[in-house]
Amino acid sequence: MLVVLYASLLAGLLAVMRDPTLFGRVMRRVPEPAFVVIPFKRLWFIARAGRLQPGDAAPDFDLPAHDQKSRVRLASFRGREPVVLIFGSYT
Repeated sequence: MLVVLYASLLAGLLAVMRDPTLFGRVMRRVPEPAFVVIPFKRLWFIARAGRLQPGDAAPDFDLPAHDQKSRVRLASFRGREPVVLIFGSYT
């Protein structure tokens, strides 16, 4: 019975981790002792792992341009030129 409850808890957390906003709301209410018995790091890596394989096309998205007045769409570069994306924090 306890194993089923634990597995259900892990499955629920895994589902919640797929939505970062919902995950934040749930994690605010998780008591500290839970961090000892629940493998949060492993669950996070499973939940946030992408589905892309080497050779797959990058998923399309658009971002605001540097001037903040227009948007740039990744698909507009497809077949024309290579695109390098760098994500990070510079603070």
